[in-house]
Order: sequence, then structure tokens, then C-alpha cells
Amino acid sequence: MLVLSRKSRQSVVIGGTDGFQRLFRITVLDIRGTNVKLGFEVDPDVPVNRTEVWERIRAGGLPSAVATRKLEKA
Repeated sequence: MLVLSRKSRQSVVIGGTDGFQRLFRITVLDIRGTNVKLGFEVDPDVPVNRTEVWERIRAGGLPSAVATRKLEKA
């Protein structure tokens, strides 16, 4: 696991190089006490889920299309 420190409004970019064309940008939007609000910029066809939702999808309890639509409405 790679561990990076970021301050509010700073980002981490994953991909976007020769071998990996997709670009993922994760930005720290807000820090309040022990809560950190993150923003994710990814290609529209890349699902982004919280771990507990991803685990339910993998277990067959929730179709990935449903989880993705719920994320888009948030």
C-alpha cells in the first residue's frame, strides 16, 4: 500500500501515462476532525464505490449498475 499525505484541496493523480491511459484524480475536499471528504474524477465507465458497497456487489447482493447510478445521484 502506498501512503501519501495530502492537505485540503491537494490531489493525487493515478494513471494518464503511456502504459495506463485512464486518468484518476482524487482530491481532498475537506478535513473536519477525523472525517475526510474526497472527490473522485474518473472516466464515466469506471465504477467508484465505498468498500462496503463493493463487497455487496462482489457477493452478488447488488448489481454494479445500481450502485453506479446511486453514486451519480449523490
